[in-house]
Amino acid sequence: MGGDMNDLSSAPRPEGERPKMQRKPDWIRVKAPVSQGYQETRKLMRELNLHTVCEEAACPNIGECWTKKHATVMILGDTCTRACRFCNIKTGMPMPVDPLEPEHTATAAAAMGLEHIVITSVDRDDLPDRGAGQFVKVINALRRETPNTTIEILTPDFKGRMKQSIAEICEAGPDVFNHNLETVPRLYPTIRPGARYYASLRLLEEVKVHNPLIFTKSGIMLGLGEGRLEVHQVMDDMRSADIDFITMGQYLQPTPKHAKVEEFVTPKQFAAYGSIARAKGFLQVASSPLTRSSYHAGDDFAEMRAAREAKLAKQGA
Repeated sequence: MGGDMNDLSSAPRPEGERPKMQRKPDWIRVKAPVSQGYQETRKLMRELNLHTVCEEAACPNIGECWTKKHATVMILGDTCTRACRFCNIKTGMPMPVDPLEPEHTATAAAAMGLEHIVITSVDRDDLPDRGAGQFVKVINALRRETPNTTIEILTPDFKGRMKQSIAEICEAGPDVFNHNLETVPRLYPTIRPGARYYASLRLLEEVKVHNPLIFTKSGIMLGLGEGRLEVHQVMDDMRSADIDFITMGQYLQPTPKHAKVEEFVTPKQFAAYGSIARAKGFLQVASSPLTRSSYHAGDDFAEMRAAREAKLAKQGA
């Protein structure tokens, strides 16, 4: 397929006509968030000057998660140095790193009584350490303030400084290290042009080299034009990298300027992919249209930890 497969601006349109958004099938429509829990979570994030990927990436599960006082904190600001075709986070020159962000994140975790927290970030290719140091500071702050909270991080690829960044973060000791492959290798030039598929796989392998006890996790979006066998190959590549947890969810076009949805994958198809992933040996699998990297992350972590303990017990026996 050509390089402008998903470029909505390539076809001529009458002057003044805007591109139309695609109609979503019933199985991925969600209600607008209006609950008190949602409002309280939003207020807390504003008071602490924290960003969340829930808002910035227009996650469809924000109403459910925030009502339950679950939120994914996005550190290193709200502006990304890359421009992926699927992502709704704004691109540009970011502001300086907020030195109070680690403590504010820990304060939010304590105020919400979080048993499990997910920390992600924008890409910060402008920083010498690509933002790794801020992840370390946030993990350390959480360990001080909320020592019983398990910590999951969802990181960028730390382009050009991957090994050193992984070593520093693994030393801080997150419970789960997530880095998303996002799509199949063939679609990287159009969907994720600033990244490299095999570099992302190596990153997750590197985590296991430093600390085999840290759970690794990765996810892909479906509906971007990938083929079934390509998805199976991504699963095999993940297992070769000893990744513990795979997530698969439906790609949704955030705005008419982003890559369009090539297919709305049915719940039945997602269930089939999930069955195949389990057969391939992942400790944990999440596969549904509304699955996102941090959706039900706390429950999934508990199940994954139990699955590892059962597997080790079986091997010991």
